[in-house]
Amino acid sequence: MQSEMTPRTDAPLLEVRDLQTTFDLSKTQSVRAVDGVSFEVNAGETLAIVGESGSGKSVTSLSIMGLLPKDIGRITAGSIKLNGREISKLSDVQMREIRGKEIGMIFQEPMTSLNPVHTVGQQIGEMVIRHEGLSKSKARARAIEMLDLVGIPEPRRRVDNYPHEMSGGMRQRAMIAMALACEPRILIADEPTTALDVTIQAQMLELMADLQKKLGMAIVFITHDLGVVAEVADRVVVMYAAQVVETAGVVDIFRNPRMPYTAGLMNSIPRLGSSIEKQRLKAIPGTVPALTSLPSGCRFNPRCAFATDLCRSAIPPLEEAGDGHMIRCARWRELTLNEREAS
Repeated sequence: MQSEMTPRTDAPLLEVRDLQTTFDLSKTQSVRAVDGVSFEVNAGETLAIVGESGSGKSVTSLSIMGLLPKDIGRITAGSIKLNGREISKLSDVQMREIRGKEIGMIFQEPMTSLNPVHTVGQQIGEMVIRHEGLSKSKARARAIEMLDLVGIPEPRRRVDNYPHEMSGGMRQRAMIAMALACEPRILIADEPTTALDVTIQAQMLELMADLQKKLGMAIVFITHDLGVVAEVADRVVVMYAAQVVETAGVVDIFRNPRMPYTAGLMNSIPRLGSSIEKQRLKAIPGTVPALTSLPSGCRFNPRCAFATDLCRSAIPPLEEAGDGHMIRCARWRELTLNEREAS
């Protein structure tokens, strides 16, 4: 008989549908930090979730992991299925059996995510003791094996290091080792390269790609760095003000962004051979709206050069544009690529 968490061949590995996550600001006021988000991740692929700070990327990942702050945050609607099993309504005890074993996560800042009073080896070992029932000696051996796998030199010595005794790049590698210790089917990487210099960043991306091939896992890569997205992603989900505004294959999203917000993000990328004297980078005017004061209609309309009264009157649905390309824009059929790039 197939176990509850055995991968199914007829369903995505991870399926998120119409997810809503609400935060209480006070006894009388609450906001939706994730509003109707849907996407799916298939075995072995990398899905990138992109958008400016405040778009809801990290809250989406915390919702999937069941790590929302209990006193103020909760999932209020929607579905999260792992291997076809609904996990959004599981208890804390049930989620603890899934976290680390079925879904691993790399957090944004390893110095604040690692426990400063325990060695790195103890923290990795704790994962395999809990989920695989290994003895302390075997857990230590697994920790050394994982540190070696992620490229930390002298793993037998480093296994007894505390986080503060490691560099930023080594701490990030230790976080990856911890996330992969039980060989999860899916890895959520939340801005894993943000605090790293470009050399270490490149090493981390190469490491994650190698481990993905070796372990056959799927990756949800959350970032605002479009250069990283172009390098690692198979498909891209673009979020803005708590909603998905566009999703497509990585080549399609870079060559033909349909939603003006996505086009604005692409236009802000420096291009090889360009110079400041010839052409300045195009910034998107304004800022992401506060969730407490969202504009009426399309949430991007105050910053959009193409906004009309139609855009300000109703929130556009997320529409299918063919070949898996989804767009949330009332005018996407009218706007040509040249018009969007000229905005």
